Formats: sequence, structure tokens, C-alpha cells
Amino acid sequence: MKIIFKYFFVLLFCLQSFSVNALPDSFADLVEELIPSVVSIASTTMVKNRNQQSMPRFPEGSPFDEFFKDYFDKEQRQYPSQRPMIGLGSGFIIDKSGIIITNNHVIEGADEISVIMFDQKKFSAELLGRDPKADLAVLKINPGDTILQQVSFGDSDKARVGDWTIAIGNPLGLGGTVTAGIVSAISRDIGNGPYVKFIQTDASINRGNSGGPLFNIRGEVIGINTAIISQTGGSIGLGFAIPSNSAIKIVEQLKEFGRTKRGWLGVQITPVSKEIAESLGLPDEKGAFISNINLDGPSKAAGLQEGDVILKFNNNEIYKMTDLPRVVAESDVGSTAIIEIWRKNKLITIQVTLGELPEESYVVRKNIREKKSSDFYLDSLNLTISSTNDKQGVLVIQVDEESSLQIGDIITEVNRELVTNTNNFIELIETIKKTGRNSLLLKIIRDDKSLWITIQFLK
Repeated sequence: MKIIFKYFFVLLFCLQSFSVNALPDSFADLVEELIPSVVSIASTTMVKNRNQQSMPRFPEGSPFDEFFKDYFDKEQRQYPSQRPMIGLGSGFIIDKSGIIITNNHVIEGADEISVIMFDQKKFSAELLGRDPKADLAVLKINPGDTILQQVSFGDSDKARVGDWTIAIGNPLGLGGTVTAGIVSAISRDIGNGPYVKFIQTDASINRGNSGGPLFNIRGEVIGINTAIISQTGGSIGLGFAIPSNSAIKIVEQLKEFGRTKRGWLGVQITPVSKEIAESLGLPDEKGAFISNINLDGPSKAAGLQEGDVILKFNNNEIYKMTDLPRVVAESDVGSTAIIEIWRKNKLITIQVTLGELPEESYVVRKNIREKKSSDFYLDSLNLTISSTNDKQGVLVIQVDEESSLQIGDIITEVNRELVTNTNNFIELIETIKKTGRNSLLLKIIRDDKSLWITIQFLK
């Protein structure tokens, strides 16, 4: 009997020891180290004032003309046509040189972006790149003499349901707010697109936490807080973060290119329904059914066919149709993928060299190169052009931010007339301007693709 009690107390002591090790008394020391690396982000967007009235038109020389001009000039001074709208969010420093990560929706459409440090120092930020599909953005500040503290990414694939999580951010403008919880679920699909499976946490996340880091208890960033589900707008314990392993590659590409380069297979897919599985002799409803193939895409060249069912992509099981776009997009452009498909009651393996997913470039990098003597500025379009290395077209060097043109575009036609060089382009523009036309139809080459766009003369 004494032996039984002895083992009982030993077991009890072990359980108590385990509990003490598993449950930290406080996160204070860890938070003290991390909080200087978390920033608040204020985005300023100029919006039109709807209350602004337009001045009525009167015959030239009318006495009312002068009266109403004075009235509307006074009103415009009191009620300007534009007013600033401020948005608040969070971010965190990943490089001491001033590289900061946040959510795309925090800065989207902003005319000015400011970064506020934990000690209230304020910096103006440049947008290096953004990816709306993954809701990520990369900013750059010039810290000057300020020494920044950076954080490092952890391995989000090692996160387990029940692990501790710590969120730091700027909810409702209350910068430096810290909340804690656990990983509630992993690989959550909340309908925000096919490229991200979220980490779910019950750490309190509110509006303004967007773009802030989700830490593990080792102080590593395992997620970027992005969304909540709430009927009231406040936290009810359903917060979602972009996993760090999904974000790392996107962030590197945004830093380097200003956009994300995703792998592209060139297929349209649908879910494998019970009826499709039965008709094709599949044992279950796993996989992605190819309903259409892009004739110019990589899959066509590799031999994939409409009616094939993709079951594996580079050893990744495709359990649901939505699994395929994510694993393809995360693969390197130009890499060779091994795809296992089901075709005519047989398993077949096919190798595909992935292309680049065609998508819009969201950030134009300024100052691509130093100005050369051959550059020419057209004030009628607020456009700077230069000659190209080819015999045809002109290169866009600088352009108005509101223009449809982008830096790096090559203009090859104006109103269906070929452009051979800068002199030819300038002559065409001047000739068209004399006709009284306001718009120009341009054929351009952007990212090795031909596009048609319109621009207008400045008034």
C-alpha cells in the first residue's frame, strides 16, 4: 500500500512539473523584446468632398458671373474639393534597413503612408510592392540614425492546434496592444481566395490589428494577422493570420520585383463530384477535374488533357479542387512539376514546366534609371520618353501616376500609326493635338505582351 502511494505522489509531482513548464507565468519578458519591432501604420487617402457644388454657367459679361464667382471661391476655401481619409493598421519590421510588412488592405489606395514606431517616432513610407490576392504589402522607410529592431519568421508548418500565440498591434488606434491565445485551427479556408490557408487563433484581434504579427512563444512570427469573423465588428475569438511560410516567398518577390510571380499551369478546374468520380472509376471524390486547357499554357505543351483528374502535384495530395491553385502558385516559375493524374482508369505521371501566372503589376518602381540626354519630356501628356534598343517604339521613363501608362512600357503605335523613334512619336503627338482630339489610342508592350490603352492630353 505504501508503494502505491509512493508512485501516486511521484506521478502527481511529474504532472505538476509538466504543467508548470507548459504554462508560462508571464509573457512580459518576451513582449518587452518584441514590441519595439511592431509598428502602427496610418494611410492617408484623398477623397472627393460630395458637398462641393459646381458653379452655374452664365453668359459672358453677365453681372451674375462675378457675383457667383466670388461666392463659390469663398465656398471652395471653406469646403475644399478633397478631404483626407485616415486608415489605421499594424505592421512589423523584418529588416533593420527599414523593411516593413503589413496587409495590402491597410495601404490600398493610399496617397500617403506613415509608420509610427513604439516610441511615437514617425516616418514616411514608400510602397515597395503589394499583392492583393494574398493581402500582403511591403513598405520601406529611411530610419536615418534610428536603430530599428527586427523580428524573424518561424516555421508555420510546425504550429499545432493548442500552441500559444501572441498578437501585437494597433487595434482601434491603441498602438502597442498585446493579446494572447492559442492556435485554434490550421489551414482554414475563409473564402479570401485560393492562395492562402489561414491559421486561426483565439487571441483577441480587432480592427487595426490587420498587418500585425502573430508570434509563437519563441518570439518568432508564424503569421500575419489579417481577418476576423464577427457580427459586431469586435473580437469574438475568431481571428485569422496568413501563415509565415506562405508569406516569406511573396515578401521576397515584392521586395525584389514589386509584384508576385506565381507558378502557372494553364488549366481551368472544377471539383470532383460523386458523379464524376463514379463515371471515371475513381475510388473517391479527391482531386481537381480539368474542364478546360489554355492552348498557350504549360499544361497543353506537357500533354495534359481536358477530362484528366489531378491527384498529386509535387507529392502534394490534392484532396480538394482548391488545393491545386495554392500549391501551383507557390511553385517557382520555370520549375518542373511532377503531376499525377487519373486518365482512362490509369494513374499517369506527367512533367510540366510551369509558366508565370498572368496578373496585373500593382506597383511601379520609380527611378528605374538615371535620366539620359536622349530622354524627352512632353508637357502635353506629362510624359517622359526615351529611345529603345530596338528599331521600333519609344520607352516610357516617367509618367503621371493617374495615367494608364506605366514606367517601362514601350509605345509602338499611336492612333494606329507606327512609332519608329522619339522624333517620330513627338511629331505624331503634335499632329494629333492640332486636330483638337483629346484622346490617344496607344498600342504598348508591357511584360512582353501587347495591350491597347487610351490616354488624354492635359487640359
